[in-house]
Amino acid sequence: MSTPPAVLPHRDAVKAALEAGGLTVGLGGAPPTAPPNGTTTEYVALYVAPGRSVPESLADARLDFDTVFQVTCVGKTEERCLWVADKARRALHGTLTVDGRRAWRPEELGGPPVQRDDDVSPPLYFVPVQYRLMSTPA
Repeated sequence: MSTPPAVLPHRDAVKAALEAGGLTVGLGGAPPTAPPNGTTTEYVALYVAPGRSVPESLADARLDFDTVFQVTCVGKTEERCLWVADKARRALHGTLTVDGRRAWRPEELGGPPVQRDDDVSPPLYFVPVQYRLMSTPA
């Protein structure tokens, strides 16, 4: 009998792909190297939903997995913020490697326009981009 899908291996696969793309990644928020404690002003904050196990057939074996995640891209200017978004898009363009699973290529769902965060000094620009990720047992 197969085990139900877990969210953490999927989160780790997304994080690994972003880091392999040359990005600094914070889980559930800014990385420790971001202001006010650090100086990294170009990074992504990764937020992952718990997802859901989905039946693969009428037999109701809930082994397929479906989730959404958000990559909030941050930069010191609007241009650098969009540059980070482009790097994230390239990093997530291929199929992810999730242990024991066959993952589909992440589907980009989009996001709002770039926004300026005046609550930090100096201000930073950010844009959240959402993706859908699905996988099946290997």
